[in-house]
Amino acid sequence: MRPRRTVRIVGTGCTPLGALGQSASSLMESALHLALSASGLSMKHLDGLVAVPSLSHHRFMHAHALATATGMLPHRGVRMRTIDTGGAGPISALLEAARMVRVERCNAVAVVAGDAVSSMPTADFLRRADAGCADPDGSLPSPVIPHGYDRVARWQMEESDLTREQLAMVPVLASRQAMRHPLSLTEAPLSLDEVLASRPVAPATNLLECARRADGGAAFIVADSNFIDATLGHDALSSPSGVASPQLGPFAARGGVVVLGGGEASGPLYPPPRISDEVFSCEHAAGSAYSEAQLLPSDIDWFGLYDCFPICYVRALEAVGLARKGEGGRWVERAHAATQAEGYEPSVLPVNTHGGLLGFGAPWEVPAMYNVIEACDQLLGTAGQRQVGDVRRALVYGNGGIFSHSAVAILAQPVD
Repeated sequence: MRPRRTVRIVGTGCTPLGALGQSASSLMESALHLALSASGLSMKHLDGLVAVPSLSHHRFMHAHALATATGMLPHRGVRMRTIDTGGAGPISALLEAARMVRVERCNAVAVVAGDAVSSMPTADFLRRADAGCADPDGSLPSPVIPHGYDRVARWQMEESDLTREQLAMVPVLASRQAMRHPLSLTEAPLSLDEVLASRPVAPATNLLECARRADGGAAFIVADSNFIDATLGHDALSSPSGVASPQLGPFAARGGVVVLGGGEASGPLYPPPRISDEVFSCEHAAGSAYSEAQLLPSDIDWFGLYDCFPICYVRALEAVGLARKGEGGRWVERAHAATQAEGYEPSVLPVNTHGGLLGFGAPWEVPAMYNVIEACDQLLGTAGQRQVGDVRRALVYGNGGIFSHSAVAILAQPVD
């Protein structure tokens, strides 16, 4: 029997990725049903829903729209949130769902995200994407987002020892990791030469250094552990017999994943002409998360870092404490050398074992959901050939806009 209630992820779900020809809401709903099945819960058990909005099929108050379509509304006592912090949205939504359980006394809250940007005409995608982060002076040409990150990358190369080649090694690492995931868009590992020879999209950014556009949906369920015990029975850890209740789904039967804490911070919507360290928010978000969980970077066994462009990955390495300030590029170079052998052990690179945005796929604001899902697989020991030994704690990070918002959460194996 559990001595106290905890907030846990009790189920996850993920659709295939690709050009799927479905609406964003349809992808969200499909993923939601997969997550519910993994938990053993049903729609009637949910009293909260947090949605991350889509680019392809924008809906006003998307959580309310989805809840109305699925029959969650109208019902009294059901709470809806639509959260848009860009690519940080899934982690912001996870932290909000945990707060809803802790503070608002919700029993089970679904977090959903989905988009169909690969099925959009490229011109429409580019127009909508540019509109989101365009600066009023027009100093960032189209495509706006790649040029914004490129501006930061060039500044970072001027301010530190980071090299152009080290940036290009990031998608190589991502492709090597992504090859091991069955849902990944990556079919073959990239070489450094291929990345550097790909078409330029900005002065220091090439096509193969951009997140891979895709359609896809993902969901997870955040719940009160006491509610799960009372509704579906005990998991294998808390059951007096050591046997999980047959009403639990396969994910929840293992005890789920505990949400230890998190942090968020914000920066400007687009990088100013003169960049400084004040622009970046990940360091502050990570610091808040470590403080709330009362952990250090050395206590984390696995990291899910946002890598829409190589510079985002490099700065994240430094922000979460994997690399010292200014040494992210050298960290990448060492990882590149350590993973050259095809059969390298997953523990050699316990970061983005699913491949991240550059390798796995990027349905606009969905990808940090995949960081959470992969973290859960690692914590539950169900990652297969990607498994990094006995992962007890994991950190997941989402980044929105052009370093405009950072959200970090720390997750853990349950002990009871």
